[in-house]
Amino acid sequence: MGGLVIAFQDYNVWKGIAGSEWVGLQNFIDFVTDDVFVRVVKNTLMLSLYNIVFCFPAPIILAILLTEMRNRFLSRITQTVTFIPYFISLVVVCGMVLSFCSPSTGLINIILRSLGLEEHYFMVDPDAFRPIYTIMMMWRETGFNAIVYVAALMGIDRQLYEAAKVDGASKWQQIRYVTLPGLMPTIVTMFILQIGKLVKVSYEAVLLLYQPATYETADVIGTYVYRTGLMEQNFGLATAAGLFESLIALVLVVLSNKISKKVSETALW
Repeated sequence: MGGLVIAFQDYNVWKGIAGSEWVGLQNFIDFVTDDVFVRVVKNTLMLSLYNIVFCFPAPIILAILLTEMRNRFLSRITQTVTFIPYFISLVVVCGMVLSFCSPSTGLINIILRSLGLEEHYFMVDPDAFRPIYTIMMMWRETGFNAIVYVAALMGIDRQLYEAAKVDGASKWQQIRYVTLPGLMPTIVTMFILQIGKLVKVSYEAVLLLYQPATYETADVIGTYVYRTGLMEQNFGLATAAGLFESLIALVLVVLSNKISKKVSETALW
């Protein structure tokens, strides 16, 4: 945390924090007025929005499906299969994606050729980056994130389901009126945490997948920090950009928590 003071300095590695010139808010001004500021903020928000719309509901649906399976052996196998991808190194996962999307030997283009369709180099197509990133993260994290919801489902009183059956409720009605209300406190809590990540995407995955041709839709705040700090050695500006990202995340968490407390009476604190 002490290193955040670099965000307010023209930091020099050889002079250190004590010897570097103090520039106040100049690094933040430089970041906001940078030509790529709008692009990186927009891309960060768009990837987060894709994540909320597609990836956030996926573990909830998976958890409900797992608990509703009558065959417990099949349920355990399904949970294991969806859980394992989380433990595959992100570098390996991104390597698999690049391999599948290869224009010459990639599985996707092989299928396209076999169907008589034209090949496409997806990884240099700006429009294809966001769907590819979203699908990859959904495949990798859905099984792991579902564990929280499965645990919450196990805590729902089974007598509520029995009462619903007695009242003639169908399976869908049981899910709608018993399962989802029982899950709602967990969903709200996880959603608040997700809102806090609205400006924090998995920049490591983006860094491994993007290239200059896709900067238009792939360049995010995290990759901007990487290029500015490690490649251009502008540590003050990079730290300022990272601190800006964290402060926005903090504000979003506090606001979403307050709104949730007023609307649903469920909150983190």
